[in-house]
Amino acid sequence: MRLAGGSRGKIDVLVNNAGIPFTGNDLEKQSSEEFMRIIGTNLYGPWICAKHSLKYMKKDGGVIINIASTRAYQSEENTEPYSASKGGILALTHALAISLSKYRIRVISVSPGWIDTSEWQIPPRKPKLNELDHIQHPAGRVGKPEDVASLIAFLASSEAEWITAADFIIDGGMTKKMIYLDEEIIKRAIEALNRGTS
Repeated sequence: MRLAGGSRGKIDVLVNNAGIPFTGNDLEKQSSEEFMRIIGTNLYGPWICAKHSLKYMKKDGGVIINIASTRAYQSEENTEPYSASKGGILALTHALAISLSKYRIRVISVSPGWIDTSEWQIPPRKPKLNELDHIQHPAGRVGKPEDVASLIAFLASSEAEWITAADFIIDGGMTKKMIYLDEEIIKRAIEALNRGTS
């Protein structure tokens, strides 16, 4: 895999990973300023980075990877600005992929689910997770930044050269899991919570 070569005057791989979260305000309390700030960072940011990277990528080709979110597919209450920004990234990704294909530039998006970034915070902090957080994932645990990084490394490599205009969900299976509250699920949840407090 070729990496960005600043001294060579070209960019081989661009990962648009910058983003900001939502406040959780309900719709009536969400401001236009908040909506535009989130859209500006999470959606306009990848567009402007792709636009200005093009002159460094168009000669030799390359890969652009946009970080979206499973919020593009499913939502919690009061996440409209964030969900809209991440859904927009999916559309931006396939639009860029078609527009830039003539330059042999692949464009892909990655949609992480619940990723525990606590140890990567500044300063680092211990995870505040309990067993229930983990067991609700079909894969058996909450995700780690390294999980996403490994996928990005593969998608940026020559081994993935036939992949473009696609989104990759990496969420431990959560977006495919149907949830019905039955007695067994409630029992397992109570047991997990009790183990976490004992």
